[in-house]
Amino acid sequence: MDNAQELARWLLAQKKVKSVSYPGLKNHPSYENAHKYFIPGYGSVLSFTLNGDRKQTADFVERLQLITHLVNVGDNKTLIAHPASTTHSQLSDAALQAAGIESGTLRLSVGIEHIEDLKTDLSQSLRQIR
Repeated sequence: MDNAQELARWLLAQKKVKSVSYPGLKNHPSYENAHKYFIPGYGSVLSFTLNGDRKQTADFVERLQLITHLVNVGDNKTLIAHPASTTHSQLSDAALQAAGIESGTLRLSVGIEHIEDLKTDLSQSLRQIR
């Protein structure tokens, strides 16, 4: 199982995670097409939404130690972006909602680090969300 698939499943089980969007998850609306066309894998990019506001989410990102905050995808290193405060920061809250972006939405481009190291980094930051 690749890192992105495993992280998507792991994030789904976290209490402070509201939702996970990854085409390799059976609850994703495009799962059937992804399963048909994306074999042997579903890609390295996923998004997830925290149960938190914009500040809590930005703080979560800042606490990460292994995962880098960078609005890019497709690197060997795991990268995270908070669209509400970076790529879509010019949008109002209403426009963000219309685009399907919540204040707690994060985009993760999963790299080749050891999966347990990624989980540890995400865990230590999740624990600090109030």
